[in-house]
Amino acid sequence: MQTNAFQPWMLLEDMRASAAPFFTLDLATWPADQPIDPLPPVPVLAFGPSSHPQAHRADILIEAAIPLTTLSQNILRAPHAAATVVQLLRATENLPPDRALPLESFAFAMLQAGAEHATWLARQSFAPPLPPGTLHVRRDNATLHLLLDRAQAQNSIDRDMRDALYEAFALPNLDTGITCVKLRATGKCFSMGADLAEFGTTRDPVAAHSIRARTLPAHQMARRAEIYDIHIQGGCAGSGLELAAFAGRLTAAPDAWFQLPETAMGILPGFGGCVSVPRRIGRQRAAALMLSGKRINAALALGWGLIDAIINEPPADPAGAHQPG
Repeated sequence: MQTNAFQPWMLLEDMRASAAPFFTLDLATWPADQPIDPLPPVPVLAFGPSSHPQAHRADILIEAAIPLTTLSQNILRAPHAAATVVQLLRATENLPPDRALPLESFAFAMLQAGAEHATWLARQSFAPPLPPGTLHVRRDNATLHLLLDRAQAQNSIDRDMRDALYEAFALPNLDTGITCVKLRATGKCFSMGADLAEFGTTRDPVAAHSIRARTLPAHQMARRAEIYDIHIQGGCAGSGLELAAFAGRLTAAPDAWFQLPETAMGILPGFGGCVSVPRRIGRQRAAALMLSGKRINAALALGWGLIDAIINEPPADPAGAHQPG
């Protein structure tokens, strides 16, 4: 048994005093009528039968797809980020998106100013920024077609793309005659997330939160998330996945894969992912995806409910050879 194993006789005060970055819990030996709530302010990783009456209370229920060793190693690399992720997911589990998104931004801002993120930034050597991308917008009767076009940067989302998405997502909220929004992307991957060349450019966490409060596309998208239809090809990571997970219908090509790598950077998914992803796959699997940084393929994503179907779709062409349909 590990020294940081969660035991039935432990009191919350004992765990708060402990320096352990996480606790494990063996459901096979845990009494069925012994609550594990309130939880300590660090991740609680449970293994054993999912049918146990207390299984749903843990932060993560260990599955073969994301083993305990992977999770524990990554938590030890960024324990403050890991602890913040699970506390945020607990707090926002039953909140509507419009109330949960500001809490995600607060948590992101705190970590953005922390030592773990500063250490990660100091180790990076970012390439010069690539030219900004374009968001193509076309309306066809009641359908709004959107196309991410920054294939040379793997459709990474820079400030220009973020602002364009915010404005485009505002349109259905202003015009209820738009009943479907189809979002596609050019190139071999849907989006590899936020543009790393812009990381660290806004070091004031208060200012950064203020910017997100006014420009985060999720604020607009979440208001009518059910009308969004998004298709993923190739890689879908970080902000790309966080955005896509809000969609009412999310499909993917057979070769698609998904990843949330932010915890290793000393931060957390701050583009809406701490709100969108748990609402698709549940708090425990969302935490496992975030704390592990592991890539999952389309088949597993479908099994978890992260996507709704696996389908082949012709690649999008901004020149008009194929319009997203």
